[in-house]
Amino acid sequence: MTLVTTFAAVTACGSNADSATPPAAATHSGHAGGSSAPPQPLRAGERFLDLKMAEAYTPVPPQGGTDEYRCQLVDPGLTKGAFLTGTQFMPENVAIAHHAIVYAVPPGGAAAVREQDAKTPGPGWQCFGGTGVAGAEVEEGDAAWVDTWAPGATETLIDQDAGYKLEPGSLLIMQIHYNLLATGGKPAGPDRSAVRLRLTDGTPQTRELETWPVDAPTELPCAADESGPLCDRAASIADVTKRFGRDVGEMADRQVRECDRGVPKPGNTQTCDHKVEAPMTLYAGFGHMHMLGRAIKVELNPGTPRAKVVLDVPQFDFDNQRLVQLPTPVEIGPGDTLRVTCTHDAGLRRQLPQLKTLPPRYVVWGDGTSDEMCIGIMTVSPRRP
Repeated sequence: MTLVTTFAAVTACGSNADSATPPAAATHSGHAGGSSAPPQPLRAGERFLDLKMAEAYTPVPPQGGTDEYRCQLVDPGLTKGAFLTGTQFMPENVAIAHHAIVYAVPPGGAAAVREQDAKTPGPGWQCFGGTGVAGAEVEEGDAAWVDTWAPGATETLIDQDAGYKLEPGSLLIMQIHYNLLATGGKPAGPDRSAVRLRLTDGTPQTRELETWPVDAPTELPCAADESGPLCDRAASIADVTKRFGRDVGEMADRQVRECDRGVPKPGNTQTCDHKVEAPMTLYAGFGHMHMLGRAIKVELNPGTPRAKVVLDVPQFDFDNQRLVQLPTPVEIGPGDTLRVTCTHDAGLRRQLPQLKTLPPRYVVWGDGTSDEMCIGIMTVSPRRP
């Protein structure tokens, strides 16, 4: 079972006191930067490994845009297997860091990653929509999504004996989304971000973690008093395709097919049901949207006597996107459904300095800060026989 994918290619298709609800924040500025919180103390058997980009990189967004996704190869130098029990991405240039994903590439995919890095001029390579590496070991799911950073995020540890398994010879890819809206699209200096890994040798009882992103469409029309060429859905999708490529541009229609039977439902709130296909334990989650996000919720078996809210962010704040551990792990399996619901607000476009100078648009799924996403990023562990 493959649960791992990327922000730009994620599709599948009653309240409860145990819901995981991070504290709401009062700001919605867009780029408050990274967390300065010190790492939590090491637990028994754990060790830290600090890694950094090989050299600094200055983002150069393509197509006259303000966004670039850049992937950087980082080698942890593992000579024996380990479990990754905590990850803390540390952006250096917080003015332009929008979010980051850390992938673990198994030894079988290492050669393809090194080849991609070597053939691309400058540090790393451009990677809208995923790792940007051709090769089955990477593109078909074996590159495990092991960490996500967004403004306000800190290292969140699972209390249970669990971690992401890393084999000897594994590599890491740091996919960093740089956004230059705050600088008017002009270079804002270089970045040389780092990541701190928390490793342990583990035991036969250590549970293997996986990341399961559950998404919903974004179909946010222009406000009633707005107009312009990009207020047309097809024109907006064409613009996303121009900026980020066909795979990202096709995402909006793909989501509508899988979540809404092929018929777009323009509006502020969108939802999608994701069927659980295998037994697993749900440990934690966090919601990711962009700057027009208002609220996100993930529910288990909504509308049934077994309904439970497993993630609830009623006042989404771009600067406070944190992984939240469930008070008690939840067992799920075939027959269960996870429903993700997101609410966006086109009115925020006129209030936020980063967006107010941009033309109105029908907002669909896209990789840019001026586009939108709706993802519940869930941390799970398959239950093995």
